[in-house]
Amino acid sequence: MNKRMRLRATAVLAAICTLGLFASSPAQELKPWRHGIVEAKSDAGFVFMASHDGSAQKQGLKVDMVQFKGDALALKAMLAGDLDSYEGSPGGPMLAAAHGADIKIVGCYWPVLNYGIFAKGNIASPRELKGKTFAISAPGALPDLLARAVLEQNGLAGSDVKFAVMGSDTDRYRALAAGVADAAAASTEFVPLANAAGIKLLVHAHDAVPDYLRFCTYVSGRTLATRRDEVVRFLAAGIAGLRHAMADRDATIALAREITEAKPDDPRAPYVYDEVKRYGSIVPEMPIPKDKLDWMQALLVKTGNLDHTFDLAPMIDDGARQQALARVGR
Repeated sequence: MNKRMRLRATAVLAAICTLGLFASSPAQELKPWRHGIVEAKSDAGFVFMASHDGSAQKQGLKVDMVQFKGDALALKAMLAGDLDSYEGSPGGPMLAAAHGADIKIVGCYWPVLNYGIFAKGNIASPRELKGKTFAISAPGALPDLLARAVLEQNGLAGSDVKFAVMGSDTDRYRALAAGVADAAAASTEFVPLANAAGIKLLVHAHDAVPDYLRFCTYVSGRTLATRRDEVVRFLAAGIAGLRHAMADRDATIALAREITEAKPDDPRAPYVYDEVKRYGSIVPEMPIPKDKLDWMQALLVKTGNLDHTFDLAPMIDDGARQQALARVGR
C-alpha cells in the first residue's frame, strides 16, 4: 500500500470512528430511570408509549418500566429505593403518607377509571353479592377500594362479602371465569370477552365512582429534592408520549398488543382505546385534581382504611409538572 492509500485509509477510519462516537453519544448520555407500573394489560399502549416512541430519549432518559402485580407492591418498591417513580391509585400513597412516608404526587394523567366490578351472569345487582367471594388485590389498592365503595353505595359492608386477594386484573378475571370467585374488580378491557365466559360487567366505575382517580405518578420527597431535573424530564417525556398515544389509535393499539403479546385479533386493546377516548379518561398534561384527591381521602375514612383526614398539601407538588409543560409546550 503506497503512502497516498495509507493516508486515505487512515482518513476513512477516522471518519468512521468519529461517526461512531456521534452515533453512540446520545445513548451513552441517557440517564437511567426506573418506573413502576401495574402489570401490563390492554392499556399498555398508553402506559408504555413514552418509553417506546422516543419521548424519553429526547429528554435524555432511558426509562425502564418495572411491572408489579399491584400498585401496592410498586409503592413498597419505591419507598425501599428500588424505583425512581411509580404510578397507581392514590389510596396506598395516602395511607403511607398518613404514617409519615415522604411521598409526592407530581401528576395525574388518568383521572377516570376504566374499571369495574364483574360478576357471574346470575348476579343481577351489587346487593346480591352478600355472602359471595369477591376477588380484589392488596388492601388499600384500587380494586379493594373500588369494591368497598360500590358495596357501601349498595348498603353492604366489607364484612358482608368474602374478600380474596388474587394478584393482577387477569388473575382475578380468570378466577371469576373459573368459578373460584363470584365477583371481581378488574379493568373493563375484559368486557369484550365477558359474555362468552358467562360473566357480566355489573358496575362500571365511571358511573359508580366518577371522582375515583385511577393513576397518579409518585416520587419520594428525596428524589424530588435531589434529582428534580430528572423528575421534570420524566414528566415531560410522559406528557409527550401520552399526547402521541391519544392522537394515534393504530400505533397505541399496536404497542399494547406488542407489550402484552396479544394476538392481532384480540379485541381488548381497541376496546380500551375507544373507551378511553369516549370517557376522556386520560389527560396527557397530568393535572393534579385536588377535589378528587379530597374525595379519595374521604373514601379511605369511610371504608375504615384511615382513622381521620389529614392535610394533603405536603403530598402535592405541581411545580415539576409545570416545568415539564414548559419543556414540551402547553
